[in-house]
Amino acid sequence: SIVEVCLKHNIIICSDEIHCDLVLDESRRHIPTATLNEAAANMTITLMAASKTFNVAGLSCAMAIIPNPQLRQRFRRATFGIVPHVNAIGYLATLASFGQGQTWHKRLIAYLRHNRNLLCQAIAETGCLNMDTPEATYLGWIDTRPLGLEKPVDFFEQAGLGLSDGAEFDGPGFLRINYGCSRSTLQEAIRRIHNAIKDYQ
Repeated sequence: SIVEVCLKHNIIICSDEIHCDLVLDESRRHIPTATLNEAAANMTITLMAASKTFNVAGLSCAMAIIPNPQLRQRFRRATFGIVPHVNAIGYLATLASFGQGQTWHKRLIAYLRHNRNLLCQAIAETGCLNMDTPEATYLGWIDTRPLGLEKPVDFFEQAGLGLSDGAEFDGPGFLRINYGCSRSTLQEAIRRIHNAIKDYQ
């Protein structure tokens, strides 16, 4: 496992778990890296925030959870003067999000799950694009390789779609789509995807 490799080579794990509250499948649950075992807890810095789930990224409030006191001190020294202190508005928004946002969070997960299912079905219906069903988050990974496009991001941009180039994530031939949007926006994106493929074929 990653923990074993890092333990063997004395490597600290910095685990970005900012999407942890966006598990869409009810049969799945998020397992924090630091909870795997004591060794993992002692060598892990877990990064979290309310920003992705509650859409408060602009308020600049995040946290680093570091169970190991020695590692925590090293982190504080390394980030001193670089990482700013939390501002009052961001702090209060984070408290409100995690403390009083359960009902909204439940509705969000149901909405994202519906969007995900809608997108997966639409991609399958193209007959030439593929997309695995994401277990979590609001980001889809579309495989455009069957189309044989040289630059898929440019192709779909001409159709009015702002997708992320998979090559930037070491996945050439893939596109990343954000379906964490209004249903009408997603439906319009799907329409444009279908029309672009129809015109191409």
